Amino acid sequence: MSEIKDILSTATRELHIPLRAHALTIFERYYHELLFWNARMALVSASSPRDVAVKHFCDSLTIAPLIASARGRLLDIGAGAGFPGIPLKIAMDTLSITLVESSRKKSSFLKHVVRTLGLAGVTVENGRIEGLTGAAATRNRFDTITSRATLTLTVFLETGSHFLAPGGVLIAMKGREVGREIEEAAPAAVKTGLTLREHHRLRLPVTGDHRTILVYSELPSAVKK
Repeated sequence: MSEIKDILSTATRELHIPLRAHALTIFERYYHELLFWNARMALVSASSPRDVAVKHFCDSLTIAPLIASARGRLLDIGAGAGFPGIPLKIAMDTLSITLVESSRKKSSFLKHVVRTLGLAGVTVENGRIEGLTGAAATRNRFDTITSRATLTLTVFLETGSHFLAPGGVLIAMKGREVGREIEEAAPAAVKTGLTLREHHRLRLPVTGDHRTILVYSELPSAVKK
């Protein structure tokens, strides 16, 4: 087994998110595409097998247990190099994924990776997420909406709420300290009819990096405007 596959296999088992051999092979191919393109544009700051496997792939997969349906629709806002959307798609291949990325170069990379890895049911949208808020085809469409440390919590709630399907969740992926950001986002939560349903603190395997996952859902009485 290659180094990247060995590290990822061990790390995901520690998180109780075991991967099939076929998925590990796809992750290995994804890793090599990242290395190749990273030499031409800034995709990841650290590109060692350990850093990519744990800080990017494994980190992305930490929200997998919070996704209610493996056949649901997920919106990844500010996908960058594909995190967390592409790792989630590899691990849960029946998910329908939409990746939104404002950088044209990164969007080109994402489209290339989707084709190269043979990932069906993945759409890449090049542009700012605000540009999609008025589109009828995307409003109230997604069961899961996520962003990995791209937007402030306030902006994430205000923007993401436009796309949330009834009964869906918004999952914000953050670092260790989030208390002040939660307080600052409280007015946005009230405005959008959302409530903080779950608050998870965890440490990544191998590196021990701290992460916080915040899960918001609609209040039962909330009415979308």
